Parts: sequence; C-alpha cells; structure tokens
Amino acid sequence: VQLVESGGGLVQPGGSLRLSCAASGFSLDYYAIGWFRQAPGKEREGVSCISASDGSTYYADSVKGRFTISRDIHKNTMYLQMNSLKPEDTAVYFCATPLVRGCSSEYDYWGQGTQVTVSS
Repeated sequence: VQLVESGGGLVQPGGSLRLSCAASGFSLDYYAIGWFRQAPGKEREGVSCISASDGSTYYADSVKGRFTISRDIHKNTMYLQMNSLKPEDTAVYFCATPLVRGCSSEYDYWGQGTQVTVSS
C-alpha cells in the first residue's frame, strides 16, 4: 500500500488549491480514504473522508462548504479541492486509508504529507 500526496503550496487568503493523493496497492473502489492535517504545535485532525460503500463524504465543521473531497476510480486517485482558504488552514495535509469500506476512526496507512501555507 502506498499513498503519495501532491498539490500543496503557498496561497493567499481566499485562494484555492487542489490536493491529490495517488493510491497504489489497493483500490479506492473498495476502501475508504481520507484527508488529515497537522498544524505546527497542534494535534492532527481529520478533515474529510469518502466511503467506498456508497461514496458518502464527511467533513470537519471547520472546512464544510469550502472543501470538497472526490475520487477518480480509474486513476485510483483522491482529491481535495480547497476554496476560500484561511490562514488557519495552514498545515501539513496527509491522506490515509483504514483499508475498510467505510470511514473509520483508525487509519493504518499514511502518505508522507504535503505542506499547505495560506499567507499574504
């Protein structure tokens, strides 16, 4: 199992970024996958998840209405479209899978992370 994030960078407040997570060794058609983030000095927090059972999506309250999670089964890649970015969104973003069909509280496999910095 391998997860590789990309798409992070520096963006001004109010701007947008799209993160990608390329998965290998398992299929997004069968297993849930999610995004997490960790800001300096803070605990890691769940951002969003997409279930393989029925494609249901879940979001942290702090990103609802601004972030959108999606997946491309053919490319075996997950995305996080982030709009209306705020300085408090600055963090290292990770993708992870619990290797079960539904979104879970325990995730076994993680990517290396991609830095997102929101600053003017």
